[in-house]
Amino acid sequence: MSLQLQMLGTGSAFAKKYFNNNALLGDGSFTLLIDCGITAPLALHQLGKTFNDLDAVLITHIHGDHVGGLEELAFQMKYAYHRKMKLYIAEALRDVLWEHTLKGGLSQPGQITCLEDAFDVHTLQPGVPCRLSEQIELELIPNRHIPGKDSFSLYINGRIFYSADMTFDPGLLDKLVGERGCDTILHEVQLEGPGEVHTTLSELLSLPEPVQRMIRLMHYADNKDEFVGKTGEMTFLEQGHVNTL
Repeated sequence: MSLQLQMLGTGSAFAKKYFNNNALLGDGSFTLLIDCGITAPLALHQLGKTFNDLDAVLITHIHGDHVGGLEELAFQMKYAYHRKMKLYIAEALRDVLWEHTLKGGLSQPGQITCLEDAFDVHTLQPGVPCRLSEQIELELIPNRHIPGKDSFSLYINGRIFYSADMTFDPGLLDKLVGERGCDTILHEVQLEGPGEVHTTLSELLSLPEPVQRMIRLMHYADNKDEFVGKTGEMTFLEQGHVNTL
């Protein structure tokens, strides 16, 4: 069965037009929120959805455009919908998320004193596939982003690569395509400037054309339209659109 991917946003951390790069991944009976940034609650509202329509959330790394909406999600689930959302997170990010991001605003004496009080926490190990639903199996792949901070991309159903924020790693893409059967690549892109902590368009354009044809671009700046027709064989993911994978 095919999967459905709807981008809540496709923008970079500083984009205003396209919202944070967060997505809904569904199989018809299960919906996963991939990252929950600052704009996620508004993006869901504009699509006529609520957090209660979701079954789980997964976090790729600890930056505001990927975790900034988690406090609202937790409060909404606890006080409006009276259930805990499943939270899938790398073991390496678990304590960091609570101690350095959520504890200050989310903790309440006797109510919420740890991450498990707010979420149904499921920790993941890199390289170990985890079945989230009947149709969705997911594996964390470590990637380079900010030196000294963990970040994890996703490999879905043994064929779909969903990148977190990452610097260019052609060796990883070559291995996924050449050895692991990858046929779809959803990749972040920095359209201009040097890619100190992100993958640049010029770097992606250096990939072989057959690989470029697998790539859909996301996490771009608000001037995306200036680059239409300048992305080689690659195309852009669009905010709000439902994509069949």
